[in-house]
Amino acid sequence: MAFEQLIGSRYVRARSGGGFVSFISVISMLGVAIGIAVLIVVLSVVNGFERELTGRLLAMSSHATVEGLDGALPDWQARSAMALENTSVTGVAPYIEEKALASVDDALSGIVLRGILPEAERSVSGLDALMVEGSIDDLRDRGYGIVLGSDLAKALGASLGDQVVVMIAEGRVTPAGIAPRLRRFKVTGVYRAGMYEFDRRLALIHMNDAERLFRVRGDVTGIRLSVDDLFAAPVIAREVAVAQGGGVMISDWTRRHSAFFRSIQITKSILFVILSLVVAVAAFNIVSTLVMVVRNKRGDIAILRTLGASRFSIVKIFVSQGALIGCIGALFGVALGAVISLNLESLVAWVERAFGVTVLAADVYFISDLPSDLRWPDVGLVVAIALGLVFFATLYPAWRASRTNPAEELRFE
Repeated sequence: MAFEQLIGSRYVRARSGGGFVSFISVISMLGVAIGIAVLIVVLSVVNGFERELTGRLLAMSSHATVEGLDGALPDWQARSAMALENTSVTGVAPYIEEKALASVDDALSGIVLRGILPEAERSVSGLDALMVEGSIDDLRDRGYGIVLGSDLAKALGASLGDQVVVMIAEGRVTPAGIAPRLRRFKVTGVYRAGMYEFDRRLALIHMNDAERLFRVRGDVTGIRLSVDDLFAAPVIAREVAVAQGGGVMISDWTRRHSAFFRSIQITKSILFVILSLVVAVAAFNIVSTLVMVVRNKRGDIAILRTLGASRFSIVKIFVSQGALIGCIGALFGVALGAVISLNLESLVAWVERAFGVTVLAADVYFISDLPSDLRWPDVGLVVAIALGLVFFATLYPAWRASRTNPAEELRFE
């Protein structure tokens, strides 16, 4: 170790003057550590939201869809076969989707009713893994079963085996006048996606039952596609539409939910800038620490200068001291931030149980859990910025120390 680094490390532990210099060194380390830890935890939470949002959306929402321009897509079997000829398409599933009302006793709720083929649905969504009661295989042709989201089932007060009355806007003519068309369905399953948008609104029935209920006579609303590359979904959907001769409307997950992902990226950037300022404030606390050390060590500096130490050596002493404070603070900050980020969901669950509070309301934030996804490239960027700020914070006090006049300081010694 060069003598500059040796002296700098000793100054970090300096206890002269009642230990005040050592105390403010510890405070500076804690400031850097807490700033880095907070930034790591916040970025991990934002990354977790992005990961969970993508996973949960794609568990219920297909990668891409091809729909008819007038809401009906004829000859869906041939179109599905043509879509599967594209080597990038890994699954195809038809669906019928309309808005309806669902009621159980006095409870009433608006829903989106989607008719699916259970065997085909598995190829385009992860619905199977989201079932908390029952199975999608219980949706059988003419079985008139229905699968509800967990929040929807709770709102209706429905459980497995209960009867749900589904009403649609299209009426039927009776001797007493026009009456809404309705049908009783038996609850055969409950799923939980963890997103209020799906859990509260979406109900599933067999596609053939939906065809009879909505009287679409062989047509479907569209076909859902699963592709081998998520981020190529827009291009693959266009290729499928062109292969079918056009005349269809295409959509993909990046278009349907673009606002979510754009807002997450904007939020992440803003939080990164704001919390970097917190790290900057903590880093510049080192300025006051080093200024105190310089004033306390003026006699030592003068002696070093008379022994032949150059101005640059004096600068290196105090830069190394500040760097050591920053490195120790960064090390503790990374450790603290990583521990909190990796255990955040358990910590939040404990806080909710202990204090009877809800950290995230599902109907406001779409996701009821507080996810965390620790990404080491983000940690590396945070540490690099923090150490860069620490380095710049040390330059002015180190320069002031190098300007110490030995004759002036030693004339009364």
